[in-house]
Amino acid sequence: MTATTPAGRRPAGPGASQVPQLLAAIGRDPLSAAVGLYRRYGDLVRVPLLPRRPLFLLCHPAHAEHVLVARQDNYRKAATYRPLRVFLGDGLVTSEGRLWERQRRLIQPMFSHRRVSGFVPGMVATIGRTLREWEGRPDGALVHVSETMSLLTLTIVGEALFGADLRGTGARVSAAVTGMQDFATTAMRNPLLLPAPRLGLRTTPGYRTWRGTVEAVDEVVAQLAAERRSAGQDRWTGGKDLLDALLEARHEDGSALGPRQLRDEIVTFLMAGHETSATVLTWTCCLLAAHPAARRRLEEEVEAVLSGRAPELADMDRLVWTKAVLSEAMRLYPPFWTLERDAVDDDEIDGVHVPAGSTLAVPPYLVHRHPSAWENPEGFDPSRFLPDAAPGRPRHAFIPFGGGRRGCVGNLFAMLEMTAAVAMLTQRFRLELAPGGVPRPQPTVTLRPRGGLRMVLRHR
Repeated sequence: MTATTPAGRRPAGPGASQVPQLLAAIGRDPLSAAVGLYRRYGDLVRVPLLPRRPLFLLCHPAHAEHVLVARQDNYRKAATYRPLRVFLGDGLVTSEGRLWERQRRLIQPMFSHRRVSGFVPGMVATIGRTLREWEGRPDGALVHVSETMSLLTLTIVGEALFGADLRGTGARVSAAVTGMQDFATTAMRNPLLLPAPRLGLRTTPGYRTWRGTVEAVDEVVAQLAAERRSAGQDRWTGGKDLLDALLEARHEDGSALGPRQLRDEIVTFLMAGHETSATVLTWTCCLLAAHPAARRRLEEEVEAVLSGRAPELADMDRLVWTKAVLSEAMRLYPPFWTLERDAVDDDEIDGVHVPAGSTLAVPPYLVHRHPSAWENPEGFDPSRFLPDAAPGRPRHAFIPFGGGRRGCVGNLFAMLEMTAAVAMLTQRFRLELAPGGVPRPQPTVTLRPRGGLRMVLRHR
């Protein structure tokens, strides 16, 4: 039996007696649990995890707009982000309040259209170098797409934002990202794991794995900062990059960023900045292989626009179908499959009372499939994102980069990088699904293909 609310409308959702069973389901597969709640109870679901601090699952585009935009000042990063903070510290993704505002003001100019446009030649060069490694593989070879995309996007982030060549250490950082996600996902399901280091449980296998992951990333970060302090120049842009901005930043009192804050910002952009793009590119390769008609149209567009040459900035707006394919991949498999906020003060959503302290989960995975905004929501149809297809669609029916002031600062960077990568891959190769077909999604911090993605390489 669900509780009534001061606002008057009775929210749908499981009763208290069902919570233990639900928690077990979340522990096994949080995405499937969320889908199950939506299918059974509808757009707005109340789960009485704690008497005065319930969890709300919000699946309608209007709910996303309310929480992420219209009433964003009333919602802060949820306590469920605490496991991420263990790795990322107080970087831009996890910080709040005045610290976040100061970070955003510092970092936003580095992602202006002018600055990001200047990264395109370097992106193209890095993508070309990666694809040349595949050219030596025989036709029909099995290639590890998810691993390749992770190393590619990590290299691009390292060069563009930090002026560093991460090819030698990329595999280690990429493995650390996987370790971070595994730990964070486990800790989200069992928060009692988080205090283990402070309790002195430093000899367990889990702690040693966690410590090794942190140390691997911190060594790379320390190397980046030390090399920049001694060299002072980046290799890609001929101007200042994000690392320069961080090293030169000053607080109101004139003091520089401390070593810990510098570390947190670098780790945030190294890890979050490449993981999301890598995940989208991996799913895009998979979906194109499963939908040959969309792939043929992509090949035709790339040939018509580029005629065999490498893409340039001026080509990006002409690769309309390419960007539509990427958008549809993000609709079906958004890299951040859920966004969570805690309510600061009481609120009302769709006639339902939301008490202060409640946690609200807004899953882009479900918002992107809402039938009020999307026809055949489970189908792969990039034409939804062609220029004339958007009128009438709710603005927040598509939120792969979040929304409001907390929206992703690097969305333009990511779209240019991914558009160039898909176009250049299409010029040279055709990837086919390996036995087993489309993999199931694995809902860690990001929505990865379960077990990674290996595909059959065909030369064009």
